[in-house]
Amino acid sequence: MFDWLVVGAGFAGCVLAERLATQRGERVLIVDRRPHIGGNAYDRYNEDGLLIHEYGPHIFHTNSDMVLSYLSQFTTWRDYTHRVLAEVDGQRVPIPINRTTVNRLYGLSLGTDEEMEAWLAARAEPAERIETSEDVVVSKVGRELYEKFFRGYTRKQWGLDPSELDKSVTARVPTRTDTDDRYFADKHQVMPEHGYTRMFQAMVAHPNITVMVQADYRDIRHLIPHRRVIYSGQIDEFFDFRFGRLPYRSLRFDHVTLDTPRHQNVAVVNYPQTEDFTRVTEYKYLTGQEHAKTAITYEYPTADGDPYYPVPRPENQERYGLYEALARATPDVWFVGRLATYRYYNMDQVVGQALATFRRIDEKLPREDRARAAGRSWNGAVAEMPAVP
Repeated sequence: MFDWLVVGAGFAGCVLAERLATQRGERVLIVDRRPHIGGNAYDRYNEDGLLIHEYGPHIFHTNSDMVLSYLSQFTTWRDYTHRVLAEVDGQRVPIPINRTTVNRLYGLSLGTDEEMEAWLAARAEPAERIETSEDVVVSKVGRELYEKFFRGYTRKQWGLDPSELDKSVTARVPTRTDTDDRYFADKHQVMPEHGYTRMFQAMVAHPNITVMVQADYRDIRHLIPHRRVIYSGQIDEFFDFRFGRLPYRSLRFDHVTLDTPRHQNVAVVNYPQTEDFTRVTEYKYLTGQEHAKTAITYEYPTADGDPYYPVPRPENQERYGLYEALARATPDVWFVGRLATYRYYNMDQVVGQALATFRRIDEKLPREDRARAAGRSWNGAVAEMPAVP
């Protein structure tokens, strides 16, 4: 008998498994359909010995001291400041748009924040109501920069025009009047020194935690006794698509090794105007690895495949609300993570959500005597069970 069945071995599942095992002394089984732990943040060494992110670049950034402190129990960090270029009009310029971007594109010499603000204000098209992703961008930078940087990229990424998407999509990307070319402005910008997979392995290396990969929750839920469930998969799937499917956007990755030490000047180059792929990532910038070769990934958004991004449209949120009501009425199941709560969360936000969920669980459920007396000895190994045939 397991105290908890945790569905999904990504950030949400592993954080909660670790907390339940170490803080409450409870027995946890983690199951995941994939052949590995780590969810979409899983990284691995390819055949050439280069560390790559199997599901595209994952850059850790957060303003939360608490989240960073928690994860620091399981990894050391290397400082990394993420920078992105966009190939626009035959040039590679910084994104998010800043003063350097505008000066290079238009051959200008704007020298102050005030000059940049005035230049943008002359082109902005203010809207009475900001409802869509198009509204967000056009009201800030005008239609020309919107067409150059956002419209084509968004259509490739989401399969929809920005005018059809919630304002939250493009609101994630700021516009700057200075020359700050960092992609993120968070207080903490770091990468796990030995990769995400090593961090996850440390997180679940506890004798109270058993990991079962290549296993579908639906196949084993009636076979393995358990008392309660943490669910981080698709919420619509959990309820057998009772109200119809929630739309998700997927990705396809083309991983390539090149016989050269460097391929591009930054980790990521976006392609808003040309190409079928949205971006190219070179991992050595992220990992700090020294190697004679380099690994890159071409990223192609698709309509089919593993779910990555909830599609932010009002009708989808309305449908999710029906599933959310079911979730609240389902006893002994906690729904956590991007897919289970149909939100476009960053990694640190998922960790924060999982830690908050643990606090609610701990307040609601009394700890058993054996939990209070649980040992804290670690054997350093991840207990793994084979997939159920």
